[in-house]
Amino acid sequence: MSTARHMIALLKSHIEGDDKEFLSVAMQAAAHEAKLGHGAIAEQLRDLIDEAKRRSAAVSNRPGQLIVLEPRGELASLLSVQTPTLRLADMALPSTLAERLQRVLVEQRQQKRLREHGLQPRRKLLFVGPPGSGKTMTASALAGELHLPLFTIMLEGLITKFMGETAAKLKLAFDAIRQSRGVYLFDEFDALGAHRTQSNDVGEIRRVLNSFLQLLEKDTSDSLIVAATNHPEMLDRALFRRFDDVIEYGLPDPDLAEEILRRKLTMFDTGVLDWACILPEAVDLSHAELARAAEESAKQAVLGGSQRITTDALLSALRERKAACR
Repeated sequence: MSTARHMIALLKSHIEGDDKEFLSVAMQAAAHEAKLGHGAIAEQLRDLIDEAKRRSAAVSNRPGQLIVLEPRGELASLLSVQTPTLRLADMALPSTLAERLQRVLVEQRQQKRLREHGLQPRRKLLFVGPPGSGKTMTASALAGELHLPLFTIMLEGLITKFMGETAAKLKLAFDAIRQSRGVYLFDEFDALGAHRTQSNDVGEIRRVLNSFLQLLEKDTSDSLIVAATNHPEMLDRALFRRFDDVIEYGLPDPDLAEEILRRKLTMFDTGVLDWACILPEAVDLSHAELARAAEESAKQAVLGGSQRITTDALLSALRERKAACR
């Protein structure tokens, strides 16, 4: 193999994330240089290959360290990855919801103990609720709590006009779920899991949904799979029983709304706020809208040269968000 062909093969294996093939081609390149009489170059290549193997082994055996690799090849268009630092304690959650999520964490952290007794930890979750209620943020917090990467399945890369391709890409995503432990988020899940009897249904769409059901049911990996939707009524009923837990999110009640606003304004002086006047205006606003309203009042204070949040400023921001939601 010529040097140019070695370069092509090296780059191809690097793009596809195939480290084993990359090192194999590098060894071939070293042998090629030795045949040409370039002993020093061949020796240097072999030393670098040995060092790469040693580092790879050290990384794989290092306990407690989170190694996150960017998806490569076809996976690059299907998955985005991040390393969350968010924790559940950073979120304002109703007590019942917080307890259910803590149960997931306990089972994930003690999954080896459960499996030793023939039991399976909760790891396939369906989050349902209105936009801005904290579903996506919860997936990030779970990843942060478990010190795992958060992989978001990008539906624009998954769903194509050719349903056969979609099913193939879906399998590729589940292969990644099996091979790399993490929290995998299928956001806006109704785009994939729509009811099979909808009027615009075709045979290919049914096959894609059936493929997802089969892949989800067969998956026995250590990864946490989270599907989130704003429209549970659109989902095929067969999906619900494939998940270990269906967790419902709602709009915050007055107590939770106050907690959300206080958390977002914790760096500011809120001592003069009239909560009895403010909280009625928070009704029907989501977690995200409340957070945006708090940020608006905070920006107004900063630009006015103050650290104090006034009742009028927060009320104005809440009313503005409510008008935007209509």
